[in-house]
Amino acid sequence: MLRAILIYLSKAKWARRLVTGWGFARRAAARFVAGDTLEEALGAIRRLNAIGLSATLDHLGENVTNAEEASRATDDYILLLDAIREPEFRANASLKLTQLGLGLDYEMALSNMRCIARQAASFGTFVRIDMEDSPTVDRALHIYRALHEEGFTNIGLVIQSYLYRSREDTAKLVAEGTRLRLVKGAYKELADVAYPRKADVDRCLDDLARMAIDAALDHGAEPATSDGRVPPLTAIGSHDEKRIAYARKYAQMVGLPKSALEFQMLYGIRPDLQRRLAEEGYPVRVYVPFGTEWYPYTVRRLAERPANVWFFLSNLFRR
Repeated sequence: MLRAILIYLSKAKWARRLVTGWGFARRAAARFVAGDTLEEALGAIRRLNAIGLSATLDHLGENVTNAEEASRATDDYILLLDAIREPEFRANASLKLTQLGLGLDYEMALSNMRCIARQAASFGTFVRIDMEDSPTVDRALHIYRALHEEGFTNIGLVIQSYLYRSREDTAKLVAEGTRLRLVKGAYKELADVAYPRKADVDRCLDDLARMAIDAALDHGAEPATSDGRVPPLTAIGSHDEKRIAYARKYAQMVGLPKSALEFQMLYGIRPDLQRRLAEEGYPVRVYVPFGTEWYPYTVRRLAERPANVWFFLSNLFRR
């Protein structure tokens, strides 16, 4: 029930207007968001890199309302890619297609994504397309495949295990050699498209992990690149220690090297687990969001983990 309420609030304009006016709310959100500016985000990446963690940088903003906003977001990503191409950064980029205009016009989003992919390729950098709610999935897959057919091999996708369709989607994508981040999912979905029970979501994530690990072996167990820019084929995006343990155990059983299985986690959540996995020899990448559009992202993070709610509320009394 709490999760459903928070996911609703993440999209509610009245709640956004109310909460973003609270100074303490922005301070609390700083646990999950690296800052308002690119320079602040680069500082966060430097700190993560210093302790052996790679990063993926997300300039927050989704569901733009006009072509000018989509064009501006594209330009912002070009600037972001230019910044992280410096050798000091072990990082790549993640983005949402609705930020590039997918909710307005498919061709606009495709063109904007092409510009970003081209610029990233010129820098030897990888870009991950974050998956959004279920109505966008088919169009996201179409854009990925269209660009892949054009020769862009530096882009990857996210698959969400709470969707019924994800086993079939994953089977096709791993056969194509797609670099996947597997996650549970953080959007409100109807029971006719998504599992309502957590146990089913967890079981599906384990199934997807097996499929992706097997595919990584079939494709030669390609490791993450030494510069931290390009991940291996298979990445597990989770803070759930049981899911992580399952993926590790299965990978060990079939002989996939640690270097070919990346674990990805969110900025500000379970830094202890991030460091522990890195110390054990796994590539670990932290998802680093930044920007002024922090409200919907932060509320979805609260929905994912009850402990985050208590952290947020505790800041109410530290004004």
